Amino acid sequence: MLTPVKNEKQYDEAVARIYELMQMDLSEGSEPANELEILSLMIKEYDSVHYPVPNPNPIEAIKFRMEQMGMTEAQLAGILGYRSRKSEILSGKRKLSLSMIRKLHEQLSISADVLIQDY
Repeated sequence: MLTPVKNEKQYDEAVARIYELMQMDLSEGSEPANELEILSLMIKEYDSVHYPVPNPNPIEAIKFRMEQMGMTEAQLAGILGYRSRKSEILSGKRKLSLSMIRKLHEQLSISADVLIQDY
C-alpha cells in the first residue's frame, strides 16, 4: 500500500522504488505501471514543496529561449517592435510592457508568470 511521502527517508525509498519499476518492461494500466505513476506524482509534490525552483529572471528567460530557437536579436526586435527597444529590454534599461509580454508569450512560448516578474 502506498503512503504519502513525508520525509527524506520515505522520499529516498520512493525514488529507489521508482528506479526499480523503471527497469521493468511495464505495460500500460498494469499494477506496477500505476504504482510508478503514483510514486512519480508523490515525488513531484514532495519536490515542489521541499525543493522549489524559482522562476528565472525574465530577461535571462528571453535570452535562453532565443538561444534554444536559434533566434537572432533582429528577430526579437521584430517581436518587440523596434531595435532600440530590444536593446533597452535586453540591457535592463526598459521594462517589458504588457503587449510585449503577450507577444513573447505567444511567439516564444515563455510563461507569462516568468515574464511579469519584477526584475
